[in-house]
Amino acid sequence: MEPVLTTSQLLSVWEQARSQTQVQRARTLLALAAPTESAAGLVRYSIGRRDQELLALRERIFGSRLTGAAQCPACGQPVEVDFAVTDIRTEPAPDPEQIHALQLAGYEVHFRLPNCDDLGSLESEADAPAQKSALVRRCVTEVKLNDAPTAADRLPEAVTFALSRRMAELDPQGDIQLTLTCPQCGHSWASPLDIVSYLWSEIHAWAGRTLREVHALASAYGWRESDILALNPTRRQAYLELIQP
Repeated sequence: MEPVLTTSQLLSVWEQARSQTQVQRARTLLALAAPTESAAGLVRYSIGRRDQELLALRERIFGSRLTGAAQCPACGQPVEVDFAVTDIRTEPAPDPEQIHALQLAGYEVHFRLPNCDDLGSLESEADAPAQKSALVRRCVTEVKLNDAPTAADRLPEAVTFALSRRMAELDPQGDIQLTLTCPQCGHSWASPLDIVSYLWSEIHAWAGRTLREVHALASAYGWRESDILALNPTRRQAYLELIQP
């Protein structure tokens, strides 16, 4: 059984992660999700395994149902999103160090799956296509064109695209696409789920609410922050209701 997270622990993680980049924040949350794993072990996690751990962490903190909103790209109608973690949990990916092969247009490409360390190597200033291309090239271990060795950076765009798709197929948890349908016009489309951003937005909103509660109770009763955070949510809410006009 996973250890129970305390309010103080989660606030400390929020304080640490709020000034971090997206990649750094993902590592901080992953360390919270897998506290017994070493830092060296965490960076070798595939993207799918990372996201599986973060989904499990999300369940522990906020429960198994995820909600949100999207906008229909066809008519602009707001669309509510509501699903369970089990709806998007997939089978574990292969060992991230395992070598796979892709053959296309005379090319034979050997590659491994991207891991967290690979994401950390990307240039944050680069646009999304450039980052994806760099990520794919980083994971290529060998390339041949008509049986002759060639460089990974000389792969044509079509092969790079096919390689990216194959990586997503092998590690589906790292590329979750939600199928949405607009109730207004009936248009259907796929929307990617970024669990790092989703979970962080929830933690950030929760931290704001919690700190406002601490401020209200400390102002009313003169209690220390540690004493207020030690209260269970039900008791804390009861005191908040007593001081509300």
